[in-house]
Amino acid sequence: QVQLVESGGGLVQNGGSLRLSCKASTTNFRDYSMGWFRQAPGKEREFVASISSRTGGSTYYRDSVKGRFTISRDNAKNTVDLQMNSLKPEDTAVYYCGADRYLTQVQAGRVAYWGQGTQVTVSS
Repeated sequence: QVQLVESGGGLVQNGGSLRLSCKASTTNFRDYSMGWFRQAPGKEREFVASISSRTGGSTYYRDSVKGRFTISRDNAKNTVDLQMNSLKPEDTAVYYCGADRYLTQVQAGRVAYWGQGTQVTVSS
């Protein structure tokens, strides 16, 4: 069982930055691929970014956040972060952290473990 706790959400102006963090409670964190997802009001949850297990050498982003968001992991701290720059009102959503042993499952949004989410609101 893996518990995930997100933090770092909040209210930011258009063009601003936020850094989300997700801490995992497992001794095998490095064996899990990790992802960030978001769900806006009235919409389905969507994939945002993923990072592969172990060294995190493979990252992948949805097109709308490429060049603005950066996913990273720190295996010593059991954390995965999402640095979000140049935020836009359309980035407003609840952001969720997800974990799975298989990167393909993360990229498909079919992770084994989910966090509770953190709200990000970008004002125009």
